[in-house]
Amino acid sequence: MEKFYNFAHIEKETQAFWRENKIYRFDPDSKAPVYSIDTPPPTVSGSLHIGHLFSFTQAEIIARFHRMQGENVFYPFGFDDNGLPTERLVEREQGVRAADMPRSDFIALCRETSARYEKEFRDFWESLGFSADWDLQYRTVSPAVQKLAQEKFLELVRMDKAYLKESPVLWCTECRTSIAQAELETADRETTFNYLPFLCGGETIEVATTRPELLFGCVCLFVHPEDARYRRFIGKTARVPLYDFEVPILADEKADPEKGTGAVLCATFGDSTDAAWYAEHDLPYRRVLLPDGRIAPEVPYLAGLRVPAARAEILRLLEEKGLLLHQETLTHTVALHERCGRPVEILPSRQWYIDILREKDRFLRAADEIRWYPPQMKSRYTAWVENLKWDWCISRQRYFGVPFPVWYCKSCGRPVFAAPEQLPVNPIETPYTGTCACGCTEFLPETAVFDTWATSSLTPLINAQNGLPALPMTMRTQAHEIIRTWTFYTIVRSLYHTGKLPWKELMICGFVLAKPGEKMGKSKGNALDPAALIEKHSADALRYWTAGAKLGTDTLFSEKELDGAKRFLTKLWNAAKFVFARLSDYAPDGAAPILPADRWILARCAEAAEKAAALLRVYEPGPARREIDALFWHDFCDDYLELVKDRLYKPEIYGEAARRSAQAALYGAFLCILKLYAIYVPHITEHLYGLYFRQFEGALSIHRLRWDAPAEPDDALLRFGAILHEALSAARRYKAERGLSHKAPLPCLTLPRGEAEGWLRETEPDLRACTAAERIEYTAP
Repeated sequence: MEKFYNFAHIEKETQAFWRENKIYRFDPDSKAPVYSIDTPPPTVSGSLHIGHLFSFTQAEIIARFHRMQGENVFYPFGFDDNGLPTERLVEREQGVRAADMPRSDFIALCRETSARYEKEFRDFWESLGFSADWDLQYRTVSPAVQKLAQEKFLELVRMDKAYLKESPVLWCTECRTSIAQAELETADRETTFNYLPFLCGGETIEVATTRPELLFGCVCLFVHPEDARYRRFIGKTARVPLYDFEVPILADEKADPEKGTGAVLCATFGDSTDAAWYAEHDLPYRRVLLPDGRIAPEVPYLAGLRVPAARAEILRLLEEKGLLLHQETLTHTVALHERCGRPVEILPSRQWYIDILREKDRFLRAADEIRWYPPQMKSRYTAWVENLKWDWCISRQRYFGVPFPVWYCKSCGRPVFAAPEQLPVNPIETPYTGTCACGCTEFLPETAVFDTWATSSLTPLINAQNGLPALPMTMRTQAHEIIRTWTFYTIVRSLYHTGKLPWKELMICGFVLAKPGEKMGKSKGNALDPAALIEKHSADALRYWTAGAKLGTDTLFSEKELDGAKRFLTKLWNAAKFVFARLSDYAPDGAAPILPADRWILARCAEAAEKAAALLRVYEPGPARREIDALFWHDFCDDYLELVKDRLYKPEIYGEAARRSAQAALYGAFLCILKLYAIYVPHITEHLYGLYFRQFEGALSIHRLRWDAPAEPDDALLRFGAILHEALSAARRYKAERGLSHKAPLPCLTLPRGEAEGWLRETEPDLRACTAAERIEYTAP
């Protein structure tokens, strides 16, 4: 055995061993209970970061745990490789805009880029030692998944759960596509409330607005029906300043008398309230903003300008003409598109939606039927569902995605749909050959593609297509920021398509922070390349670090955080060298240890295994690892190895039977420790298992062993062990306080009388050798 642990060589060698022997293959013929994991397919939107490593590894630890409980683990990996994230990556890397080049050329660039990143991502996960079954790998842009996504869309259309509607929609002018409510982020921005004079008869009504550039789009003023200041104006008209046209003054309880002047400008469309009023009051539409973010050509003074320039220009004009009464600075919340960070607009557009608002109660009940880990994450989901305002818009005016299997009659605009045998189909490439109900035979293809979540929300069904025996799956793992998207949308799709929950349990992971409150990211200049970290520090060191926090909590990271993990790997390697040297002439024959100290360490292993297993069953790899650390560092290394060292070295003094007892305990305890750590640091434990234990245990890999213990927890033995620990600690303290060598004589070692006295007397030879005690005395406890 080498003096030092060469992780660079051993980790690569171990990964090749796992691949060649298909150690982690899901066995469809096994009778063992299935434990299935719905893993988030990483979005192909750029390089992986330390946060991916953190959350994905926590879940992978759980996969290994259940495999070592004798379960048949279904653990696929996928790649979410279509949609806006991939498109923006291509635009950024290639310096192009999708709108400025032929559609087919851009899609080809997307395919090439996504394939390159998928290989990069898979290489990274394999370098971390992930125990996924790569034969179950899927891609959300593959023909099989496209076919499934189109089938399920058509199913929703038949169920009246998917519908086409022309209405105001959330719109990103940067990405030039509709988006869904779940894709919004909010930020506080400083702006101005601008007070403008609307004339009603001979009176002035002051109206405050933060969006003066939309003044041409004003369709009415709203006041609260109980606001005495404006009651006399309700039903009359007001003249819009600068543009000099009249709009009605209407009453609505959503007009807040405490905000601004209490008189509200309704423009099409300044915000979601404007959109709601537009529908509720059957208001006209006045176009101001185009899909590309420019002001429409029919808008006087501002045509062709982008919003910031248009705002500055209209404020200049209003002030010049004496129509800007006054301004006040305020901070308000702005909705941003999470993909690009630009403010979101609301524009009228024809889009496809999935009906979610009418089923909110059903989705809330589903949350009660799923076990959430940690439990408090459920409140994030329920708050999101309770506050939904829009149905789910699933169409995107983009390019690289799953096409809608839809054409439109050129005469009447009625949608027609692909036949099942045509799927997957791209209507741009495949003409529709039927006849519309109106008699027309000419059809226009739908050019939009599905929202990426409309495909990735089908991952349980994708897995079922790839060999998953049954739904619901056992567990979904993900980070908390996509509860509103991936969790919610998957619940929606599973209930609609199968009538079942998608999974029984949810494991929600936290973020990695550079410092309190600051996420890691390239834009912040604090991102760390996880592949470089693996190369420098080892996969096992990083894996060990990921289990340092409670589930769902955010954690800080710097490279110094890995120092403790590397000390642990060194300690485990050195412990193995000692153990294997002492077991060089030992072959297990089933005989149990006979001396109490040897029996105690096995009981302690059983206790630690039991406690760690209980924590892992509720998805707490961090606290579970700390239980195992306490066993290894304190009980095994600090106490047990020191206690039996002399007995192992000197059978001529202690007797061969005493040495064999220690060897049996050493074998059982260290094998148990390796199995417990195998889920955290799989490379070094596999290597150590192969160096010695494989020849006796029979299993090709330590990861095919059961995570059982070599004995049963025994309370009396555990209490005895606690006495041993205190005795050894007292001896060390005595010498440390006096600056003595640990080999220096100890005048007297005091032990308690009581139930353990007999075992303590049997252990006296070990205690004398370990502490150099000149005498041992027993006192009342």
